[in-house]
Amino acid sequence: MGDYHQVTKQSLDDANTITTIAGTNFAGSASNMLNTPYGIFVDNNFNLYVADCGNNRVQFFLFGESEGTTVAGSEAAISFPLSCPTAVTVDGADYLFIVDSGNNRIIKSSAEGFQCVIGCSTAYGSAADQLASPWTLAFDHQGSIFVADTNNGRLQKFDIATNSCGESNHI
Repeated sequence: MGDYHQVTKQSLDDANTITTIAGTNFAGSASNMLNTPYGIFVDNNFNLYVADCGNNRVQFFLFGESEGTTVAGSEAAISFPLSCPTAVTVDGADYLFIVDSGNNRIIKSSAEGFQCVIGCSTAYGSAADQLASPWTLAFDHQGSIFVADTNNGRLQKFDIATNSCGESNHI
């Protein structure tokens, strides 16, 4: 996906049918362009969230639209600096979670904007509350977050009733 700066869909019925969903095949920062996209999330309405690593942002594309909106990053309505986001997901309460790989942390949206929930010091490390280039995340049915902590070679599980900074995150 990141090699061609776009998100594509391939038909299961016809391997030759490939449709571009987001991006233009060229790196760029315009609203219809991506630069090294990694993770995606498709919501129940088929809207698309893209972790746009090279532009340090998360782009949101309404279903069927080619122009995206920056929902996280320095160009977003509520600015929150990112460094190479690699994964994005939305939980059952419609909170957006982002793997901010370059800052070694996991952030989430809230009514007040964004907040850190894991790796809040942004320091690269191997302590239990630190991450080293996290890559992706997933939730279990109890709401725990599993993080692929790439450069530490481990999968970490976090109970997010409180975050690694000791602050309640009200999830």
